[in-house]
Parts: sequence; structure tokens; C-alpha cells
Amino acid sequence: MPIFRLVDEPIFPPPDYADPSGLLAVGGDLSSERLLEAYRLGIFPWYSDDQPILWWSPDPRLVLKLDDFKVSRSLRKTLRKDVFKVTFDRAFEEVIRGCASVPREHQKGTWITQEMEEAYIKLHGLGYAHSVEAWCGGELAGGLYGVSLGKAFFGESMFHRRTDASKVALAVLVKKLSDWKFHFIDAQMTTEHLLGLGATEMSRRIFLRRLQSALRHPTKRGKWRIEN
Repeated sequence: MPIFRLVDEPIFPPPDYADPSGLLAVGGDLSSERLLEAYRLGIFPWYSDDQPILWWSPDPRLVLKLDDFKVSRSLRKTLRKDVFKVTFDRAFEEVIRGCASVPREHQKGTWITQEMEEAYIKLHGLGYAHSVEAWCGGELAGGLYGVSLGKAFFGESMFHRRTDASKVALAVLVKKLSDWKFHFIDAQMTTEHLLGLGATEMSRRIFLRRLQSALRHPTKRGKWRIEN
């Protein structure tokens, strides 16, 4: 199947034109307008420093339904001990830089380029991108960030410097999104780690249908707070 080259206008080909790997298009930019349009269509950027911007819409899609989130015995114990203090949108830039810099098992380098950092920091300033931070002893121990539109949360990346820190951040986010009646967390690409947390694969067709349902609701813009 052809890979589309994007034009200057923030428009995309239909997601079901993606090739078998999920790659749909190449080029364009990371303007806030283009990024938001991509998420509304079930498309996201993922590339490395030595590549042009690549846009993806995988089939199947990995999705975490909020009721399916798995809390392991050890994580439940950590939550009970109240080891970490969790906040929302307190240190977005620190979180995205942590996601970019903390080494991951079986992964060399990072796909969070400087260009990506700047683009999502701008989305955060516009009230669409959010971070969840887990603190221990006043230091950032882990966290995650993503984009929110309607009743959908698009998870981008997570990191930890202490065991269970990112999982605690995710557990608190799942609880809060459930309270706010969100429909799901888009986990994008399939990994064993996310499958172990309860995420499941669904076809692109079903995902896009559920995404459109979630987007019928107003977006909860601005800085998020635990107490909201």
C-alpha cells in the first residue's frame, strides 16, 4: 500500500489506508493544529531523530478499558502504603523529559525527539496534554503523559526511577478518568508490559467507532487537579 506524503495543510488520508505495519503517512509538522487533527482521526506520530515525521494508525490497536486495569498484589500493597504522592499537571516538562531520557529494557535510544518534546509542551500549554507525577521524598520518581480529547485519553509514554512509580501514577489516572466517565485510554502499540496491565487489542474499525463516540463529549481542557 502507498505511504502518503503530507502537504502543508493539517489534513490526513483515511486511517484505513495505512500499510500492514500501521504506517500511514510521512512528513508534515508537529503543529498543535495537526497533532489534534491526527488524534481525532486515530493517528499519532512516532519516529526517531534520523527519520522524517512518521504517522501511524495500527491495526489492531491497543486500548486500556478503564474497568480492565489490572492491579497486581504488589502494586496494591504499594498503593496501601501510600509510598508516592501523586499530582496532575504539576511537572509536565520534567515528565516528558524523564520519558525521553530514562533507559528502557530492550530499547535503545528514544522516539521522543526534541521536536516532540517542544510540540507536546505546547499542547500542554493549550490545555490538551497532561502529566501525572509520582513523587517520593519530594523528588519525581516516575510518571506519564498523554493527550485528552472528549472522553478519550491518548497515552504517550511513562517512566520510573523507583519501582512501581509509573504504575501508581497510572492507577491514580485510571481512577480519576473513571470518575470523569472517560471511555478508554488509547495505548497505541502493543507491548507485553501494557498487556500485563490489562490493555487489549481491538480492530482499527472498532477503535475508530469508539473514538468517535468519545469525541462527542466536551474536552476537559486546562490544568487537571486530583481534587477536580
